[in-house]
Amino acid sequence: MSEQVAVPETVSTGQVPSRKVLLAAGAGHFVEWFDMGIYGTLSTVIAANFFAAGDPTAALLSTFAVFAAGFVIRPLGGLFFGPLADRIGRQRVLAIVVLTTSLATFAIGVLPTYHAVGALAPLLLVVARLVQGFAAGGETSSAVTVLYEYAPPNRRGFFSSFADTFGFAAFVFGSGLALLLTASFGDATMTSWAWRLPFLLALPLGLAGLYLRLKLQDTPEFRELEAKGEVTESPVRETFRTGGKAMLVLAGLVVIKGVAHWTLQTFMPSYLQTTLHFTKVQSFVASTVCLAVVAIAVPFAGALSDRIGRRSLLIAGTAGFVLLTWPSLLLMSLGNEFLAILGMVVLGLLIAAYDGAVSATMAELFPPRIRSGAIAIPYNIAVSLFGGTAPYIATWLISASGYRLSPAFYVMLTAAITLVTVLRVVRETAGPKARAVA
Repeated sequence: MSEQVAVPETVSTGQVPSRKVLLAAGAGHFVEWFDMGIYGTLSTVIAANFFAAGDPTAALLSTFAVFAAGFVIRPLGGLFFGPLADRIGRQRVLAIVVLTTSLATFAIGVLPTYHAVGALAPLLLVVARLVQGFAAGGETSSAVTVLYEYAPPNRRGFFSSFADTFGFAAFVFGSGLALLLTASFGDATMTSWAWRLPFLLALPLGLAGLYLRLKLQDTPEFRELEAKGEVTESPVRETFRTGGKAMLVLAGLVVIKGVAHWTLQTFMPSYLQTTLHFTKVQSFVASTVCLAVVAIAVPFAGALSDRIGRRSLLIAGTAGFVLLTWPSLLLMSLGNEFLAILGMVVLGLLIAAYDGAVSATMAELFPPRIRSGAIAIPYNIAVSLFGGTAPYIATWLISASGYRLSPAFYVMLTAAITLVTVLRVVRETAGPKARAVA
């Protein structure tokens, strides 16, 4: 497939996103991904509380299966919320999803455990995860669209990258909170009841995110569509009719993004504890340091994508995963905490390079009339198929093969899929070569 995907011309507002816009879109995104991420961070504790005692590996696999269940429903959420944002506005959808996700996360914090109610406990956990996942289907597409549509053309990579910046900041906060609670209360108390505290915190955080988003005016591009009477009346039909080919490209772009995010954030803490035999505190320290590096590096990568182009960073990130994932896991397996952190940081920098460019690239594939829906639908399908299942697949690979570094091969395979997509069908949209590609 050698044909390059063209990028539609979009309205240029020239308006730099204000601090209010960044705070409303970013803070809400922070809350959303804190809610989604804390489950993975505390996966070993959840396994001990919601599944029958006996085989720790089986319990962990069950926990990751429930984690994946939240992703199974995300395409339905994307199909619902993405086009809805193209019809009623990005701001309203962002307000709805942050409140819904926070309520579902809070519910996890008050659920009875397996010891109290038996098999009903994991069933209730699945229901809460399904609600989380459905709402999350509308988050990324709407947040990226808001940031992109407020940004001037020459800074779209930088501003749209803040979606991932705030997302990783939420992961840092969640991992750091888990570290603080574990260090303060100890493993026994953490497993007994202190694990509930981060989930309960989701409600006040969600209300704060809701307040900020309700104060946010919709994007200049959407308001212009409203003023001209050009808001699409049938967003789903128009999205599939006019954006089908670009949606396939976006799905290919998201494969490594989903796998890398959820492997690093969700799988790695349990991997360090159960497979490499680091303590909970050591694993949370490694995760927190790594995720903090990513959060800091992403906007720099976004700004770099505006200067040198998106494709260079997309290629660097995906090729880096193909070449460096196995060596990074090898470093982690040597039993030294510093080397484990170093291995995770290497992977984190690759994610940062890729994420700095990919949000703007996704938005640039579609015109404003269908942008949110056209991002949401393929994004959530790809993330569900590859990202949501990544922790389960990685854990199963180790169990089935007995080889501690086997998850590296899954990451490398998915990176190769995205690398081929970038090389063959993604057109340069920024930097000095933006118009040099046919």
